[in-house]
Amino acid sequence: QVQLQESGPGLVKPSQTLSLTCTVSGRSITTNYYYWTWIRQPPGKGLEWIGYISYSGNTDYDPALNGRLSISRDTSKNQFTLHLNSVTPEDTAVYYCARGVAGRGPYEYWGQGTQVTVSS
Repeated sequence: QVQLQESGPGLVKPSQTLSLTCTVSGRSITTNYYYWTWIRQPPGKGLEWIGYISYSGNTDYDPALNGRLSISRDTSKNQFTLHLNSVTPEDTAVYYCARGVAGRGPYEYWGQGTQVTVSS
């Protein structure tokens, strides 16, 4: 059984960098051919795909984030991490990590989600 768990700060100040880690159990993040993805849901809005790191380490990001996002991984810990810099209140959302069978889904497994609020 694959399980994903997000961790990170619940409150970030504007202009700071948000870092969230997803810890995966039950399957190596280097296993072919999965895409380890970050998705968020702002208050009152739908789900937004923001980016992934693949089984091979390739990454893809939502262009709407204007280069503020990077996703890295630590294969020794079976974790992948989101780094979103220069955050604004518009980045306030519930952030989910998920495993996809393709770059843009569908997603078989999800973390429970973590609330992130950007506020001074």
